Amino acid sequence: MSTHTHDPTDGTASTYRNYVLDVRVVEATTDDGETGYRFEAPKHDGVTFDDPEMATLYADVYFDVNGFAEDGVGDRGVPPAIIQAGRDTLAAYFLTQSYADAHWVASFYGEKPEKVDRYVNRVRKRADRIREGTRERGHV
Repeated sequence: MSTHTHDPTDGTASTYRNYVLDVRVVEATTDDGETGYRFEAPKHDGVTFDDPEMATLYADVYFDVNGFAEDGVGDRGVPPAIIQAGRDTLAAYFLTQSYADAHWVASFYGEKPEKVDRYVNRVRKRADRIREGTRERGHV
């Protein structure tokens, strides 16, 4: 996972993106000038990324599987909810990890990086539909 070693709560913080159900990505800058993007959700420990694109992708994966926790999976483990969700969701989750990029994920599946992009687009679209449905039901 592309995480920071600094505490993103030091310095300044602002909401980068708000989602339904109290899920958000917070942009935080430390007093040293380092910027991180922290995914936050109820019943989730949160995780900080260097890149806002990865933080929002992580949020999309979170909505795609109706939430998950990484407690007890270790540094390279994958939460069961993500494994059960299918190839596209797992590919998107892998991209949010520090050990993976589009080429690594493509190699893992024996595909080309363009196919990984399509997987990610499907996850993002599903997450958008899920959030929209949640708003339509009055859950903000």
